[in-house]
Amino acid sequence: MMSPYSIVSASALLASLLLTPVSAQLHSDCNPMKEDCPPDPALGAAHTFNFNSTPPMGVFNTTAGTIKYDKDTGAAFTINKQGESPTLTSNFYFFFGRTEVVMKAAPGQGIISSIVWKSDVLDEVDWEFLGTKPEEASSNYFGKDRRDNTNAGYHKVDGGVQADYHNYTSIWTKEKLEWFIDGKLIRTLLPDQANKTDNYPQTPMMLSIGIWAGGDPSLPQGTIDWAGGPTQFDKGPYTMYVKSARVEDFSKGTQYVYGDKSGKWDTIQIKEPEKESTAVENINRPPPEPEKSASEKWDELPSSTKNGVYAAAGGVFALGVIALLVYYLKQRSKGQKEAAAYAAAQEAERLELEQFRKEGRDPDALDYEATEYNPAAMGKGSSVTAYTAVPNDHDRSNSLSSLTGAPGQTAAWDPTSASGGPTGAMPLLAHDQEGASGPARSNTFDGHAPQSPSQYGHEPPRSLTQH
Repeated sequence: MMSPYSIVSASALLASLLLTPVSAQLHSDCNPMKEDCPPDPALGAAHTFNFNSTPPMGVFNTTAGTIKYDKDTGAAFTINKQGESPTLTSNFYFFFGRTEVVMKAAPGQGIISSIVWKSDVLDEVDWEFLGTKPEEASSNYFGKDRRDNTNAGYHKVDGGVQADYHNYTSIWTKEKLEWFIDGKLIRTLLPDQANKTDNYPQTPMMLSIGIWAGGDPSLPQGTIDWAGGPTQFDKGPYTMYVKSARVEDFSKGTQYVYGDKSGKWDTIQIKEPEKESTAVENINRPPPEPEKSASEKWDELPSSTKNGVYAAAGGVFALGVIALLVYYLKQRSKGQKEAAAYAAAQEAERLELEQFRKEGRDPDALDYEATEYNPAAMGKGSSVTAYTAVPNDHDRSNSLSSLTGAPGQTAAWDPTSASGGPTGAMPLLAHDQEGASGPARSNTFDGHAPQSPSQYGHEPPRSLTQH
């Protein structure tokens, strides 16, 4: 694969105005003139690559940048900044053949648009277009990487190389090498004219199309001068466009193998001429289908599958509705129970108040404290419920003292004593006790269960609320 700066060295020696030698050279991963190398994969056919879309997978490599493809303008090779040199290089070789490239060169000082053939032994055939020469194309060649600054040719192009697309064609056989612009022959090279055939390009070639900055300040001064001056990257971007490339391999086979280290065309072996090459298989392989949208995938489903999806979706929806309904019913039942309990409590309270009114008691006049248990006062094992009445607005006493004697009584009732009197048994239940207010009164506050008259032997006791 050719590096971005491989073209630099090939071009720098073309022009007679070159001031200094160029140190950079074309590169080969394996040079058959120096070592044993693997076979070169052959094209073995003819094909036109239209760059209105991405080329077939496995046919070209893209290096040193990004190439964009458009149905109208073709492939766009753009330099946006220093270090970029987008290049498209074939994965296949052709052994003698023809290429036709329809392209529009890029403008710009120090910008070079190029069409290059390159072999493993560094044979080379070029088309080059300088951004500072908008009406001119250059043709060139090299053999075995031997640099000769007299090899270049310069050709006027009607309409200019940057204003419109033109067809740049090269036809190569063992007898001659020809360059055409829009079908018009503009140059012919015979083998004998190339250092007695020694520098004549004659080994299997790869096709490389790209753009590079010959005016990059990192390059030798001679290259910068040949390119037309330093590249002004801040005035970019700089873009060349390629609509198509037709490549025809004049040999038929799957591989090309170097028979020796001479680099001569008649030592090249063509393998399996009756078979189709890998490149052709890649070209004919259907392109990968673009990722489909969800709606497109849905449209392609059979009706039975769609119905199943609908049914499943309906089932999920129904389950959701049922779950929501069950939750609603549970909440409703819970609410009904709470409402019923509240209503029952309200009704019980109403009945209790109604009972108070029937007995002539005012429920708003009494406030009852909670039951208390005092083991020190009551003794072990003793049990008593003490109630304390709060006086009402009528200055009526409901205290324990009003039931056991006059307010001045000082003796206390001792529930732990076994004797009678003040320290004896609780006097509240005595039926024959009478105080200033008359007969003894009942100590019960339960309006629903009054004590039986037979328990006293005379008329029932009056309620505590009576005066």
